[in-house]
Amino acid sequence: MAKITRIKASDGPRDDKPADHIDEPPITREKVVIKDKKTEKSAKAAKKAEKKKEREVKNADSKKVFVLFRPFVALGRYLRDSWREIRQVRWPNRKATWKMVLAVIIYTALFVAIISLLDIFFTWLFSLIIK
Repeated sequence: MAKITRIKASDGPRDDKPADHIDEPPITREKVVIKDKKTEKSAKAAKKAEKKKEREVKNADSKKVFVLFRPFVALGRYLRDSWREIRQVRWPNRKATWKMVLAVIIYTALFVAIISLLDIFFTWLFSLIIK
């Protein structure tokens, strides 16, 4: 980040004022920080990288689990991740659920009818061939 010192001209005593204004405060200097987007982005990226390294170190320490406990740790992770996925599901309302149920029932009925017709046809065909 660039640091700029700004001097205000009206803060200090002026030469054209009479001598009774000598008690005025001296010139003040303020430090003004101008944010540079490139350096700000690089600083954020550096912080993210540092946090990521810390997490990796932390995870590396937590991955050192006794051999007998590894299946339980894996099961715990599976359950935790499954719960996170279930929370992200957008469940349908009652009307949409009934529409889907009816669609499944209709599809099943059509499929049963097609399979039954094919079965009747092939039974008739094989009975014709065998006789």
